[in-house]
Amino acid sequence: MPALPDGLKDEIAPTGKLRVAIAISPAGGAFWSTKTEAGYAGVPVDLGKAMAAQLGVSVEYVMHQNSGQITDAAGKATWDVTWLPRDPERETKMLFGPIYEVADATYIVKPGSNVTNFAGLDQPGVRVAAVNATTTMRGAIAHLKNATVTGYQTYDEIFGLLSSGEIDAFALSRDQLNKMAQKIPGTRVLDETFKKTVTAVAVPLGQSQALAFVTKFMAEATTNGTLRKAYDNNGLKDSPIRTE
Repeated sequence: MPALPDGLKDEIAPTGKLRVAIAISPAGGAFWSTKTEAGYAGVPVDLGKAMAAQLGVSVEYVMHQNSGQITDAAGKATWDVTWLPRDPERETKMLFGPIYEVADATYIVKPGSNVTNFAGLDQPGVRVAAVNATTTMRGAIAHLKNATVTGYQTYDEIFGLLSSGEIDAFALSRDQLNKMAQKIPGTRVLDETFKKTVTAVAVPLGQSQALAFVTKFMAEATTNGTLRKAYDNNGLKDSPIRTE
C-alpha cells in the first residue's frame, strides 16, 4: 500500500476513526443502508470499511434517518465521509467526489389509485410524500405544480401512510419504489421519470486533502472491483454502476 500523504489522517479521521455517515431504509440500495442484527449493511457500509482499512484506522458508522440529516450535520464535525445524492444546494455544504450511481426518480401511488401518469398525479388536492430535505423532495416540489408535496423524516413513516391510503403518492428512486410495491399490494410505480438523481462520495467543506483521497479511492474502487463487490453483496447484482 502506498504511503499516505502527511496530515491526511488528521484531516479525514481526526478522532482516530473514520466516521461514515449513512442513512437507513428497509430497502437498502446504492445509497441507503439497512440495520442488521450485526450492525449495518449497504454499499456505503462496505465502501466505508474498505476506505478505513486503506487509511489504517477503524470505521464507525453514524446513522441518520435520511440524506437531509446528513447534509444538516455536514458543518458539525460529526462525520468524516459519506455517500449521498448530489445537488447544487448540497454543493454549498460539502465537497463531492466522483458519481457512482445515476437513479431515476418517480412516484408510487397508493393501493387502488386510478392515477397512471404524471398528469393524473399533478392535480389539486393530491397528497405526495417525500423524504424531508432530500434531493428527490426538492425535485418533486419543482416538478409538481398543483399537487401538494410534504416531507417526512423516515421511509418507514411514509410506508405506513401509503399502505393506509393517508397519502396519494410517494416520490423516491425507482429501485426503492419497486421494492416497496412488492410489499404493498395494489400500489403502482409510474413509468415516467421526473429527475435523474446522482449519488457521489462527499466530505465536509474545507477538506481538500480528504477530497483528493476519496476521489482517488472511488476511482480505484470502480476499476479494481471493490465497488462492484459492494453492489453484489447488497442485492444489486443486476444493477450497473453508472457514472456521469
